[in-house]
Amino acid sequence: MHISSLYGDYSIGSFGKNALDFIDFIKDKGFSVWQVLPFTVTDSFNSPYKSVSAFGGNPYFVDLEKLSEDGLLTKAELESAKQNSPWACEFERLYKERLPLLMKAYKRFKNDKAVDSFMKEHPHIDSFCRFMTLREQNNLKPWQEWKINEITDTDTLGMWRFIQYEFFTQWAEVKEYANKKGVKIIGDIPIYVSDDSCDVWENRKFFKVNSKGYPEQVAGVPPDYFTADGQLWGNPLYDWVAMKKDGFGWWRERMKHTLEMFDGVRIDHFRAVESYWAVDAKEKTARNGKWLKGPGMDFVNAIKEGNEDKIIIAEDLGDITDEVRALVNESGFPGMRILQFAFLDDSDSIHQPHNYIKNSIAYTGTHDNNTIFGYLWECSDAERQRLLEYCNFTGDDWGKASPWLIRSVFASVSDLAIIPVQDFLMYGSDTRINKPGVADGNWSYRVTKDQLVNADGEFFKKLNRIYKRY
Repeated sequence: MHISSLYGDYSIGSFGKNALDFIDFIKDKGFSVWQVLPFTVTDSFNSPYKSVSAFGGNPYFVDLEKLSEDGLLTKAELESAKQNSPWACEFERLYKERLPLLMKAYKRFKNDKAVDSFMKEHPHIDSFCRFMTLREQNNLKPWQEWKINEITDTDTLGMWRFIQYEFFTQWAEVKEYANKKGVKIIGDIPIYVSDDSCDVWENRKFFKVNSKGYPEQVAGVPPDYFTADGQLWGNPLYDWVAMKKDGFGWWRERMKHTLEMFDGVRIDHFRAVESYWAVDAKEKTARNGKWLKGPGMDFVNAIKEGNEDKIIIAEDLGDITDEVRALVNESGFPGMRILQFAFLDDSDSIHQPHNYIKNSIAYTGTHDNNTIFGYLWECSDAERQRLLEYCNFTGDDWGKASPWLIRSVFASVSDLAIIPVQDFLMYGSDTRINKPGVADGNWSYRVTKDQLVNADGEFFKKLNRIYKRY
């Protein structure tokens, strides 16, 4: 469950007391891991997977109530920020109101020394704050079109530095609380960043961009289970030769930064480390791309160094070849097994629970999948029949089969079994958080506290006890 989906009163989930309550709740149900999505600033479609920075934190996650307790927001300002509806993230309102509100809090903030100290320890965050300030000074144009390259708006710079200080300080308190409760938190690293990002702006030599800073080829994936035209992500590709010469320094810093925040991390689209889909920047779909060789074990060894005690998950989904499987195996990273991919045909798929291995992470589905209940309703009759037979569901009403499907994942030998919060609630496809290849209408799903409390949590507590997943 992403932070944005957490219940609360201010248009989106945050690092406040509700995050601590959620940790208590899942611990009581026998869960010991909470997996989140990237904490990065989202793009214009609200996705955290094409961000303006691999390091900067999403300002919307800063807890307003904590700022009010610290005397940085008035009760009236806090009241004015309360949401209209608890059912979805109110992105349009956040765009208009949240930064001006945080500017008011910054103007009352007095602990500049703490911020200065934080920035000295986190130079990538300081660079991000400068980037966002220059972006504002240039009317939010892409950095490739900037005319102003010197910071004159010290208020905006101060606001962004304040936001990032609060963001990382508040999150550190949430993580510390979780760890004391025996709950580990797994984060997520998007494989790519946006071309209009602080990362490309500062490190052009590590990206395949032209003299003006624009990509000539962009990232995506070929036609697959999700989309007939493939997915054209549009991110710039890495210059892996230049990165290797540098000892993968940028990626080492990225891993260090991320694993300071989390107990483990999922590396999105890990198959690109073996080979990646490159599409001409002028193309309208991802159909006409080509596979290019990735950095392989040189990269893996670089990011593993110093992180041997951390969980590093390889998201090995999509168009997977023998070469990708060999790389995942050699890396030692656990791969992913997705129940919803197990019965697409009558083959003996690695996603069927009897084929799982211990060094893997088993999921009913991910943020890119339907909910398990929605999947059960929308899959083909043949696929549904294979699934029901496999899970030994013998009732007449297959609409009630979700618990059997979920049980098969918990009963597997995989070291971790993870379910989306929507599957905890047994909800349908109207609650899914993302549809790959569809630009609009994603990422806004939120849960309410009443929904969690009234769900059949004892069923999951029982599963965690039976299959020794406490």
